[in-house]
Amino acid sequence: MQTKNKIFDDLSQLMTNAMGVAQGAKDEANTAMKSMMDRWLADRDLVTREEFDAVRAMAQKAREENEALKARLDALEAKKK
Repeated sequence: MQTKNKIFDDLSQLMTNAMGVAQGAKDEANTAMKSMMDRWLADRDLVTREEFDAVRAMAQKAREENEALKARLDALEAKKK
């Protein structure tokens, strides 16, 4: 009876070790894939979300300023007539 428990204990330990190795391989694969994707994206010269949002805000502000200037110009031209 003692030998059966030893076999199950050994089998349990083997499975636990195998799961640890599998988890380590998964973590390593994830790290490698993330690194490859980061390099690929960096090579594409893409902008970050923060850069995109900043440029979009600048464009919106420029549009608003253009509209205000156009309204002022229209008012000045109307005055001349």
